[in-house]
Amino acid sequence: MLGQYFKILKKRNFALLWFGQIISQFGDRLTQIALVGLVSRVSDTSLSMAVVMSMAVVPVFIVSPISGVYIDRWDKRKTMYASDFIRGVFILLIPLICMRVSSLTWVYVLIFLSFSAGRFFIPAKMAFIPNIVDSDNIFMANSLVSITATIAAVLGVGIGGIIVEKCGVNLAFIVDALTFFVSALAIFLISTRGPTKFKARDIFNLGKDMVFKVKISFTTDLKEGVKYIFTSDETKYAFKIFLFLFSYIGALYVVFIKFIQIALGSVTKDLGFTAVALGSGLFLGSLAYGRIAHRFSVKKTINAAISLSSLFLIAFVVVLSKFPLLVVAMGLSVILGGLISPAFIGVNALIHKESDAKLLGRIFSGLEFTSHLGFLITMFIASILADIFSPFTIILSIGIIGFFASIIFMIKK
Repeated sequence: MLGQYFKILKKRNFALLWFGQIISQFGDRLTQIALVGLVSRVSDTSLSMAVVMSMAVVPVFIVSPISGVYIDRWDKRKTMYASDFIRGVFILLIPLICMRVSSLTWVYVLIFLSFSAGRFFIPAKMAFIPNIVDSDNIFMANSLVSITATIAAVLGVGIGGIIVEKCGVNLAFIVDALTFFVSALAIFLISTRGPTKFKARDIFNLGKDMVFKVKISFTTDLKEGVKYIFTSDETKYAFKIFLFLFSYIGALYVVFIKFIQIALGSVTKDLGFTAVALGSGLFLGSLAYGRIAHRFSVKKTINAAISLSSLFLIAFVVVLSKFPLLVVAMGLSVILGGLISPAFIGVNALIHKESDAKLLGRIFSGLEFTSHLGFLITMFIASILADIFSPFTIILSIGIIGFFASIIFMIKK
């Protein structure tokens, strides 16, 4: 089974992109754990955690609506390594400011700016994949991209939980910045031809361009992307599923953190190990699905993954509440990750195979906007409810809603 994956990784360009993502997403997860540790020292409410985490989501609504148009014009490789370098600079400034200023205001600003730069990176990466991978290997490539995220979860969150508790949040942010610089170097080494309209100074002029240089051609490109999204059946389906999945994850995000902290009795260490197990499940599920994806209907697989993972989420909180042990949490997390992994791979592969290649930058930017809107709204709603009801009750309710929603998807199909 692994032979096909190694065959793709033998292609130098894809291997560099894949390696870069392991490194930079390791840093992303490290930042998330550092933020959890930072907020847990200041406040114990779910809403406070949601406010801080929203600094990573809000840039989606400000930058994503226009980033896709620029991505389709620019050299995507240059866009990626420039974005990673800028993210590294912003993250590196966080520990320097924490050492000098007691207020966290500037920390939130830098997190916001770092994730704003990331809004260019993610759609560019997804639009770049077809340039370096044959169409026959798209499912396998998307599996490896998903594996990138899960390896980052296994390493970044697990090791991050230990680093934060043993060495503090400042070191976590410094390591995070270094990962972005390494990722930028790996992507810089990719050799491929692309549009030459991107220049380094564009990064510094982008803010001015947003206000003063958005002309008719920009508006036309944006309208073209939006029109395509609403007229392509496969793309519309992908948007609906991604909106649901990220709304689902948003509702769980902060509440799940609080549930694990309460059940297992630690701030970041046990949370990190649980995330490692969840990432391992995603890793194994991605490996298995990527190998057999061509045998099954993508839409049926997505619906089945949502249904089964929702039912198992209910079992997860019930069992862990009865047996609050780390080994139980980790075992259940492996299974949960394996069940949900085909849904994300299937949606990305569906877009790559069915959508217009010239519009992929705009499509993935729109996907980022839509999915994160659902994430942000449900995260705040669930966080407010979690301060009224118990995290156990909220997660149980989310699992039930998810299961019935998957049944509706099946009926409509």
